Amino acid sequence: MAFRGKLSRLDATAVLPTAQVEGLAGEAVAAELMQHYGLSSAPLAGSEVILLPVGGDSGHSVIIASIDGRYRIQLQPGEVAIYTDEGDHVHMQRGRIIEVVTETLLVKAGTKVRFETPLVEMSQDLNVENDAHADGDVSDGIRAMADDRQIYDGHTHPVSGSSTAPPNQKE
Repeated sequence: MAFRGKLSRLDATAVLPTAQVEGLAGEAVAAELMQHYGLSSAPLAGSEVILLPVGGDSGHSVIIASIDGRYRIQLQPGEVAIYTDEGDHVHMQRGRIIEVVTETLLVKAGTKVRFETPLVEMSQDLNVENDAHADGDVSDGIRAMADDRQIYDGHTHPVSGSSTAPPNQKE
């Protein structure tokens, strides 16, 4: 029969992570951490686990579930989240909102990143480097960059009673 325990130690570097678990009766149990393909986590010591002794042998137990209430974020019915003990999380919320919270979000894409949306908003600065470009307008909340170019391209300077010609630079 399956039983509960508290994770004491985990070697998450192994292909099949191994763990030490303290059973409810205080017994030390060696176990393997089984997880779904494509999903990996390394629960911290103190996490609650469910163990299943394979063939009824507690000497060959596998962890089939874990939870750590110290860091779990609160969810509404139907919501889904992944989270860490440092406060990072991806929270799929009601109302079709996906919230990503972290200090630094690094996206590595070998070819490109594409957003299929009518609008991208930023609350702070946008820094475009190297060969990055936008196919549409870029706006800072005051006016579009295309409008700034029109102002720049058409401006003149007063010189001795007349004006200079508009700039001939178009880039």
